[in-house]
Amino acid sequence: MSNDIEIELNEDLEVEEPKRYNVFLLNDDYSTMDFVIDVLVKVFRKNINEAETIMLSVHNNGKGLCGVYSFEIASTKVAQVKSLARDKGFPLKAIMEEE
Repeated sequence: MSNDIEIELNEDLEVEEPKRYNVFLLNDDYSTMDFVIDVLVKVFRKNINEAETIMLSVHNNGKGLCGVYSFEIASTKVAQVKSLARDKGFPLKAIMEEE
């Protein structure tokens, strides 16, 4: 009796890259620039210069790209922004869009 293990591979199998999601912060009239920078540093691990650039994009263009992530990480970051904003009394909102 042989202990050989036979594995059959399906050559037609297509491997897809997981979908990626852009996470944006949206501008509002109440969240302070300092708070937005704080969120970018704490949640998105940006340095001060990157955070200021993104914050100005949010302020001037209505939204700013914070990063591109897998679904799980993007949704976690959106929830972290919501939680931090609520704790500080700001209406700052993050959204995710499929890339």
